[in-house]
Amino acid sequence: MIRTATVEDIKTIQQMLKYYADKGLLLPRSLSDLYDNLRDFIVFQEKESILGVGSLHVCWDDLGEIRSLAVLPPHTKQGIGRQLVVVCETEALKLGLKRVFTLTYQEKFFTELGYKIIDKSELPHKVWGECLKCVKFPNCDEIAMIKMLKT
Repeated sequence: MIRTATVEDIKTIQQMLKYYADKGLLLPRSLSDLYDNLRDFIVFQEKESILGVGSLHVCWDDLGEIRSLAVLPPHTKQGIGRQLVVVCETEALKLGLKRVFTLTYQEKFFTELGYKIIDKSELPHKVWGECLKCVKFPNCDEIAMIKMLKT
């Protein structure tokens, strides 16, 4: 089941993101940042366990970002990440967004979902506010990918 994240989920979400951040595959998120952006997050829950997490962050009048997408290692390649992205895209459409992007190392995964590689310079400057907090700034090696949503 996919549902909106709650405050009770935050520490679990942080640990899941930390696992991938420690491997250099995601940005780490502080508890403060997670609480501030709680409404952006959704979780994939099975029984009492959260197996996956993702978020949709509104960046501009027609642009959202899919970020903090993670699935627990024993549950990867089972369609959980795909389901989380689809729910984020559906929410983006409900909000009136026409495009969603991601900064990722998982090019194949996002290509299979209809995303196309773009040059990071094509993204609005507002997007880069988050990048200033990143340990990899200004030498980001993530791939920028975007998808036009069908309205």
